[in-house]
Formats: sequence, C-alpha cells, structure tokens
Amino acid sequence: MCLLVAAGLVAWSAPARAQFDFFGLFGSDEEPPEPSAEALPYDLDIVVEGEADIEDSFETVSTLFRLRGDPPPDAEALVRRAQSDLVPFIDALWGLGYYNARVRIEVAGVPLTIRGENAQAAVAAARGFRGSALVPVRVMIEPGEVFAIRSLRVLGPDGAPLALPEGTYALEPGDAAASADILAAQANIVDYYRAASRPLVEIAAVDPVVIHPEGVMDLSITVAPGPIAGIGPVAVSGNEGVPEYVIRSFIYTEPGDPYSPEALASIRRSIGQIEAISAVRVNEADALNENGNLPLEVVVSERLPRLFGVSASYSTSDGPAASIYWAHRNLFGGAERLRLEATALYLTQDGARFRNTDEEEWWDDLGGKVSASFIKPALWGTRNDLLADALVSRDRTAGYEAELFNVTAGIRHRFAERANVQVGVQYEIGRGTDVLGEYDYTLVGIPIAGELDMTDSRLDPREGYRLRAGVTPYLEAFGSTVGFTYAELEASAYFPLDARKRYVIAGRVEVGSIAGAELGEVPTNRRFFSGGGGSVRGYAYRSLGPQLAGEPIGGRSLFEASLEARLRVTDTIGIVPFVDAGSSFRESYPSFDEELRFAAGIGLRYHTAIGPIRADIAFPLNPEDGDDAFGLYLGIGQAF
Repeated sequence: MCLLVAAGLVAWSAPARAQFDFFGLFGSDEEPPEPSAEALPYDLDIVVEGEADIEDSFETVSTLFRLRGDPPPDAEALVRRAQSDLVPFIDALWGLGYYNARVRIEVAGVPLTIRGENAQAAVAAARGFRGSALVPVRVMIEPGEVFAIRSLRVLGPDGAPLALPEGTYALEPGDAAASADILAAQANIVDYYRAASRPLVEIAAVDPVVIHPEGVMDLSITVAPGPIAGIGPVAVSGNEGVPEYVIRSFIYTEPGDPYSPEALASIRRSIGQIEAISAVRVNEADALNENGNLPLEVVVSERLPRLFGVSASYSTSDGPAASIYWAHRNLFGGAERLRLEATALYLTQDGARFRNTDEEEWWDDLGGKVSASFIKPALWGTRNDLLADALVSRDRTAGYEAELFNVTAGIRHRFAERANVQVGVQYEIGRGTDVLGEYDYTLVGIPIAGELDMTDSRLDPREGYRLRAGVTPYLEAFGSTVGFTYAELEASAYFPLDARKRYVIAGRVEVGSIAGAELGEVPTNRRFFSGGGGSVRGYAYRSLGPQLAGEPIGGRSLFEASLEARLRVTDTIGIVPFVDAGSSFRESYPSFDEELRFAAGIGLRYHTAIGPIRADIAFPLNPEDGDDAFGLYLGIGQAF
C-alpha cells in the first residue's frame, strides 16, 4: 500500500502491443509550418498503447498540440515547451484513473524528463534541423489499466462515519477512480448539506490511498457539515435606475426562512422577471450573524432602457406579415415597462387576390393590429402590479373576420415567484362576419385569472405541475350587448422516470366553457376553436369543432389532452413520441357524443442552454375529408 504520489519517467522500454497515431483525431488537420531559418517548426506525433479512448483529454492540456502552428524561435524554447507537457499529461491520465500510466516525450530522438537531465542533449539535437527539416517530436503514452474504487468512506470531523442517503455522491466501490468523479462526489456531498440548510459545509480532507500492485484506491472524504442556518438580512446593490423597493418586492424569502440553494435560485429568477434588470447575482456571507442566519447580498445589473425591433414572417396559411415595436423598460424610473407594437398582415387565408386593382378589395386582404401594453411593478412597494393593455385589431381566419378595439386594466398580486392572481376590467367593441351572419357587439367584463407553476423549468419542465385558470363574466348590466361567462382551465404535469430526469412523461389537459348565451350570440373571436400547434397537432389551425356549410364556427366548450414521452438520447438530442386529442363543442360543456379528433406523432428536440429547439410531425388518426395528411411544427421550448 502506498500514498498517491507523482513521478516522472526517464525511459520506457516496454514495447507497445498495439499503437495508433491519433494526431488527426485531435479535431484539426492543421499542417505544421515549413522548415525555416527564423524558427524551429516541429512534427508532432502522439502514440497511445492499447485501445483506450482518451485522446480528447490531451487537447486542452498539451502545449505542444495547441501551439503547433506557432513554432518556437529556437531549440531551447522547443525543449521547454515539450518538458512543460510531461506533468499535464500525467495529471490528465490520473484524472481518468490511470495511476500506473507512463509518459515519454522525445525531441529529435532524445527522451526528456521532468527534472531536465537530458535537456541540453535534446537542444543540441534539435538545432541540427533548423532550416532543413521539421524537428520530430514524439509523445508516447502507456495508460495501463483504469484503477477502481475499492472502498469509500465519508467521515465527520470526529472521524465517525456519516450516514448519507444512498446515491448522494454518485460514487461507489467498483467505479473508476477518476479524479473528475471524485471531485464530483465531493460536490454532491456539499450540495446535499447545503440543501439541508447547512451553507457553511466544507470538505475538510480527502485521503486517496492508491494500491498500485492491485490497481485499486481506498478513498476517505472528511466533511465538516457546519451548523443549520436560515436566511439572514438581504442587502441590494447595483441598482442605479431601479428603486430598491421594486427589487425587494420580488424577493419572497424572509429573514429566518430555512437556507437552501433553491431559495437563492428563486431570488435570482424572481428578480430577473423585472424587465429593467439584465442579471442578478446573490453573494453569501462567509459567516453567520448573531441570530444564526446567513446574510446575503443581491447584486443586479440593469438593461439599457430603450428597445426597438422589427420582424417579418410568412405563413402558407396566413400570408406575409411585418412587425415593428418599441419599448421602454424604465419609463418613469420605477421599472415601468411600456411596449408599443404594430403588425401588418396580408391575409391569404381564403386565397390572396394579388392581382386586384380595386382599392376596396385590396383593403379586404389587409389586416393587422396596433397594441400598447404597460406594467407598473410593485405598486407602493407591495407585491401588486398594475397592468394595462390596449389593442386595435383586424383579423381573419378560415371561419371569420373580425375588427375590434379592446382595452384592459387590472391588478396582479404575486404570492410567490410563480404564483399569482389578477383581476381587472375589460372593455371591447367590435364587428364580425362569419357563416352565421354579420354582427356588432360590445363587451364589458371582469377578467379574473390565476397561475401556479411548480415545475423546475419554464421552457423544459421535467418535474412538477402547472395550473392556469381564468373566468370572465360579461354582464349586460355592465353594458355588454350579450351576457355570458367565459371560463378556462389548463393543467399539465411532468413525471421523471429516472434520477437524472432524462426520461419524462408529460401530460396536459385543457377545458373551457361559455355559459349564459347561445352559440350564435357569442362573438366568433370569443368562441372556442381547436386544432394546430399547441392544441391538436396534425390538424389545421382552429379547424376542429362545430361547422356550418363546411366552415368552422367555433364552440361553447373545449376539451384537449396531450401525452408525451420525452426521452433524452444524448445530452443534447431527444425524441418525443406523443398523442393529442381534442375538439370544441356546441354545448356549454364538452359533449363526447360529438367526435373527438386524435393525432399521433413524433418530435425531435435539440437541447440548448436557453431551452429545447422543437420539431414535431403529427398525423391525424381519424381525419375527415379535406384534412391534411400531416402537420409539421417548429418552435423553441417544449409543446407544453
């Protein structure tokens, strides 16, 4: 038995049983410079014995490799460059668990050592190649066998074993004794204790004992858990243009609440919802205060206040569109956000009349909207936000045309980072045309909505659930030309099948109802439609449900459901088989006497730091005449 020690090899006499040159596999076919009288270019040849797949580990540690296109000026510099690679190569091999590895580097046929005994001989040999040939530099690696963990103990400061839940450090006897895995195990232990409200936990000692003849390691890790602590007072800095009271209204933890990394992450996420803030950092104090709590400092960075943008798009069903928008993220110095946007569309849903010369018919094919939205966060330092929106719109789908003016104002109360309710007042006037006829209307309503998001990610949830509900009564007593109540509920849940959450079952259900008015009395743009992306994939957008004369007219109720199996094939690639079902219905409640429409398909996900890029193809399972054979959908984020 011997302690883990470092040693450099002077010579290597064992013949290689199976050699291969993986220089070309380093990710570059860069040719070395030509022989020169001003510099000393070299030809690098790296050879590994056996079939260990370890070549990628040397790309970042080898100076010889990284600077091969930048030849040293003389032989002394070349030898120093080669010598500097000996220890990094050995460290890289030990990091992979090859503790009996041997490395030899030759310059012009002269072997080098860490202590540099042969350096002058190598310099003299290399000088003879100046201006005539590339200096041969050879790296020979004999990794040997990967060492394994024979025993693993996690000890407290007093030397007594600590009882941690199984799988806490993801390392067990029989695993490779790679230093990267040992460091990961230490990080997992620290994470476990931090999640248990012990922010000052430390790894006091790591004692790896390598038994070279047996190819194993006995590992002991000593942990100082530290005391249980709560969250202490929170200081705020970096806010030059955003008042501190606004930032504090988005901090939902209170002094004395249990400390946890998730609580700190929640602080970062919730403050990041302020559009005037670009980045949030939470610094932890080095010691607890007199109350046994850990003081925190929130450091924010602010965005540029003004934002301007344009966009253009084209849809085979809706035609071309162009948008322009302007926003101010700190309008009055209280993190108020004002956004103005205008969108113009050429409506081709029923077939574009590109050759029309009549001005009235040309106007019939134009559509668009002009909107303004305003948010005043943290009214009087509370968790209440003022929301105001205005919209002028002209739209046309396969089932209707509508022109409207809408203004809505309300108050949103934030209970927590992802739990809120809001109530407001809405006024809308409009006119529309569908197969049921033409109509003018006025709506005055009181929209009430709530949201609860208990998932682990907004764009790529793998665990938890979401609830979203809303109800809006439009009463004739308030001035509405037709009285009815609009209600909608959506729920989704996510169930991981493994500890790493690489395999997830996801489900979504949405129901809606309109009560108090007959179908023909409800403005078409307020009725329920189904079909398309975000609904029942594989069918045309808003095409499912009651029809008249072959045209969709919408319904007074809605039912939709989706089930997905989200399977990670690699860290970045995933596949998602899915099934969708749904439709809208004439009655005020989903009537399954009417036919539900079903679709199935498969999706591809490319996972990025900001969320998955999504591509889905869906096929109708019970199509009707006129339905497409399939639908293709692209987007960012999961389907739900």
